[in-house]
Amino acid sequence: MKMTSIRTALGGAVLAMTLGGGAFATECIAPADAGGGWDFTCRQIGKLLYDLKLVDQPVQVTNMAGAGGGVAYTHVVTERNEDADLIVAASSATTTRLAQNAYAGMTADQVRFVGAIGGDPGVIVVAKDSPFQTLGDLVEAIKADPASVTFAGGSAAGGFDHLKPLMVLKAAGFTDFAKVKYIGLDGGAEAITQTIGGFTQAMTGDMSEISGFIKSGDVRALAVLTAEPVPGFEQIPTAKSQGFDVEVVNWRGLYVPKGISDDAFNAWAEKLQTVADSAEWKQIMADNGLAPFTKVGADFQGWIDGVVADTAQLSKDIGVIQ
Repeated sequence: MKMTSIRTALGGAVLAMTLGGGAFATECIAPADAGGGWDFTCRQIGKLLYDLKLVDQPVQVTNMAGAGGGVAYTHVVTERNEDADLIVAASSATTTRLAQNAYAGMTADQVRFVGAIGGDPGVIVVAKDSPFQTLGDLVEAIKADPASVTFAGGSAAGGFDHLKPLMVLKAAGFTDFAKVKYIGLDGGAEAITQTIGGFTQAMTGDMSEISGFIKSGDVRALAVLTAEPVPGFEQIPTAKSQGFDVEVVNWRGLYVPKGISDDAFNAWAEKLQTVADSAEWKQIMADNGLAPFTKVGADFQGWIDGVVADTAQLSKDIGVIQ
């Protein structure tokens, strides 16, 4: 299907913009329905690109749901490979699915990842009366008896929430991942309820899902999985500060078609960095529970390559993929 007919079929464009005077309107694809995280990324970044005068006209947003981002990814790779006027919202879910071959044979090297400019911090919490006082206590209990601890999370087995505690355990030298018990539930709220009720010993999720429960004292956070403490939650120690070299955030960012020029890629990287540095973006992060997490340009692409490789290996270790 040609680009024009796809836009028409989707109910198409909200608005259009040009990239520095380019001949074609630039589009941001959100690989899901309106209202989700990818839609948020397109609309907020797109708005600031225009507000900060980095583009000439407002950004067009197209929602292209399907296959957990796979429909949009395939569309970009097969039909828009050289479209320098296209940006696509991405997150940790994108790289996890690519690592697990969930996009029907598509691979992470078929696009170029521009950058991430914010993240929802990963966090591991326990009920307020849990005997585990530190992340180390929890890790040592699992090492001694993996069956003694069950995690609840808001993703399916093998999904991003499942992988978070396994990354911590891997950093601690534990490798028998298949013995670690995990229950995948329908969202973070249901997962936290299981832990508060004592049905599971810990919950793994994102800060935005459980910040209210932390503030109310219903749960205790053993660790936040960021390089530095999260603003507003400075009392929660990082995993790194407790000796576990793990940084896991559900980052929000963009990728572009692989076939665009280096100059076009670098131009998008510069624009995204400008958005990240703006007071307006910092306010959006504060308003929406996001933590600073900025990796832009070639450095981000290198980081993505490592994340995909590590996720693929961990997914093999727990039997999600062969």
